[in-house]
Amino acid sequence: MNTYTDDLATLTEKRDLKDAIHVGHSTGGGEVARYIGRHGTRRVAMAVLISSVPPLMVKTDKNPGGLPLSVFDGFRAELAKTRAQFYKDITLPFYGYNRPGAKISEGIREHWWLQGMLGGMKPHYDCIKAFSETDFTEDLKKFDVPTLVLHGDDDQIVPIGASALMSAKIVKNAKLKVYPGFPHGMPATNADQINADLLAFFKQSKEMAA
Repeated sequence: MNTYTDDLATLTEKRDLKDAIHVGHSTGGGEVARYIGRHGTRRVAMAVLISSVPPLMVKTDKNPGGLPLSVFDGFRAELAKTRAQFYKDITLPFYGYNRPGAKISEGIREHWWLQGMLGGMKPHYDCIKAFSETDFTEDLKKFDVPTLVLHGDDDQIVPIGASALMSAKIVKNAKLKVYPGFPHGMPATNADQINADLLAFFKQSKEMAA
């Protein structure tokens, strides 16, 4: 995660970005958290965590609500065995397409698979440890910009109880919105709703800061 965020810091500095809005989905939400924790909010205007992994995904003595390490070991095993099939299969719970009555978009599934196959095997394998075992608690405590936390209560990849509900308590004055029945991949399956809520948050936060 430090590598991800240091790359982001280099980009923002080279482009001299100011008052940027950092929106992160899933592991990307961890990147937003670690960026702020590691580099501060000097160039950040707002932050949004969508279906995000903070504060900590894996189950530990201090995080009893997390997922067992065996879950992530299973991800690693499937990835190593047949990466192409793993990326195809995981789209079903990722987008809630395994739920009764779900309207499946093969286009969304194929697009996700294509993105996955464009990446490298080794970084993908290592990424599982990064997103599941990184503790972002101290990073979240350093947030001092308007923050929106969005999560579906039917997220089968990043369960809401050990993620958004906890993050919203750690981040000072964070705004939490929970979507009944929405899946982990809700920015794709429910794009109109998510985009509308993002724009409303950006507008409101900008007006309050004026």
